Amino acid sequence: MGAPVPGPPILTARSLVKDFRGFRAVDGVDLDVAEGAVHALVGPNGAGKTTLFHLLTGFHRPSAGSIRLGGRDLTGKSPEQVARLGVARSFQITSLFAQLTPREHLELALQAGTSLGWRFWRSDRALGRFSDRALELLEQVGLAAHADEPAGALAYGRKRALELALALALDPRVLLLDEPTAGMGTEDIDRTVALIEEVRAGRTVVMVEHNMSVVATLADRVTVLQAGRVLVEGAYAQVRHDPRVISAYLGDAHAAH
Repeated sequence: MGAPVPGPPILTARSLVKDFRGFRAVDGVDLDVAEGAVHALVGPNGAGKTTLFHLLTGFHRPSAGSIRLGGRDLTGKSPEQVARLGVARSFQITSLFAQLTPREHLELALQAGTSLGWRFWRSDRALGRFSDRALELLEQVGLAAHADEPAGALAYGRKRALELALALALDPRVLLLDEPTAGMGTEDIDRTVALIEEVRAGRTVVMVEHNMSVVATLADRVTVLQAGRVLVEGAYAQVRHDPRVISAYLGDAHAAH
């Protein structure tokens, strides 16, 4: 584990509930994410992980409960407001502009964080001031050599790396990663794990992840969800042997790792 001892909670949820037309996807979740930690949200399919993720980032409004970032109330704020307060996310499904290069993606993302906002009629000269920082971010995620290729031509693992760079462009206090290794082969998974280890320095990471070997490598703390509730929480070494977790996964490969 590359991080120092995690600090006090930076992101908290209390009694968080989300109902969808009579179905309760998140049911009274309490969550404390320590500053500087990598905190993994795991659980079987349908456990409520992605819904909780959407609540934390403003893409769903909670039916009840509260969310706080440090001393700031995030409850009910829009995704844009949440991002500006210091919470950035990547998505499980990559969504990039196929014709734009990684450099152009980063220049636009960096511009969006300034008073210029998302102005697609921007001049090349206006974007040029973000070029150095864009290249720094691409270097950080291993994409400097692909800075000027169309994003649509990038291999899957490189698209995910670009998406991570876009989240980092917001310079977030808390970085949320939704299935960062989904659909990847072993080589891309290893590269992504190393990348997360690097970018976690100075920030907090929350990730939804199915690959338990990735969780074992990266996570300081693990929250296991089942049927929208917290089943168990603790260090990976504790959680993996908990009978409730093994039962929730029905003894499949997740519990066997």
